[in-house]
Amino acid sequence: MKTKVNEQITDAVTQSNVKVLGDAPAIALGSIYQAAGYSTGLMFENAVQAQNQQNILAQAATTQGVMQIYSVDTISDAIAIAKILNAGN
Repeated sequence: MKTKVNEQITDAVTQSNVKVLGDAPAIALGSIYQAAGYSTGLMFENAVQAQNQQNILAQAATTQGVMQIYSVDTISDAIAIAKILNAGN
């Protein structure tokens, strides 16, 4: 027994399938662009964080250097060097 299906129903199903197939590349490309945008944003976020860490390290190194310079007792060093140099005379 064959049943005849209304042509409007077959047309509606066919149109739905064609629309899904037609939209698939656009949706896939949209997903790729979204993933690429997210990855790029994350990359820049990591770069900024690394730059901040480098700035903190540079400031700490500068502070240590300045502290070492200021901790040298220049007068007592000058006197000790003068005594060492004059000891041979």
